[in-house]
Amino acid sequence: MKTKTWIVTVGIFLAIVGIGMAVAYPYLKTQKKLKVFQPSDINPKLVDESKRSVYEDHTIADFELVNQTGKTITQQDFAGKIYVADFFFATCPSICPIMSGHIAELQEEFREDPEVMFLSHSVTPQIDSVEALAEYGERYGANPEVWHLATGEKQHIYELARKSYFAVLDEGDGGKQDFIHTENFILVDPERRIRGYYDGTSPKDMERLADEIEILLDEVRE
Repeated sequence: MKTKTWIVTVGIFLAIVGIGMAVAYPYLKTQKKLKVFQPSDINPKLVDESKRSVYEDHTIADFELVNQTGKTITQQDFAGKIYVADFFFATCPSICPIMSGHIAELQEEFREDPEVMFLSHSVTPQIDSVEALAEYGERYGANPEVWHLATGEKQHIYELARKSYFAVLDEGDGGKQDFIHTENFILVDPERRIRGYYDGTSPKDMERLADEIEILLDEVRE
């Protein structure tokens, strides 16, 4: 009899704990806030020397690029949105296919969330024409309303990489011989602030990115 009573008691206790966790989890999740990254928080090797002493109010600079449909895109196209930025080139045989495959997965995962977008900057814009980007986008199922594959002035793109997103370790002037190759994904919030960095070739980091997009969505929707 005592054994039966003990089993019932334990069962009730576990049920109460389970219900409590189920009720509390969404609340705890929404309470978590992502860090707002300032240049001073980031590995100095990634930060352009002109930005290393900035401790507050850093935002992504204004940009003007052209996407895979030939449309000119600016910050206005991302107004009120969360977006993931990366840097790639269409003929890349190594890390870019992995990174683009991961963005394709994220695009599918968040297809019901219109607040989530993606911006892939070409680091060889002189080669990556609108037509080349359109073909690349088709290969990965890029929805041009959600995932912009962008070309433009090389110096403009490289300055964004180094002085806005802090995406690359190497220094350069955006000139003819300059070349960027980075696996970094950067999470940007609707206020154009950096909220996270991720290795775009790492499945584990992609799980973290998906989780942190959810956290940021909760923050935006509060």
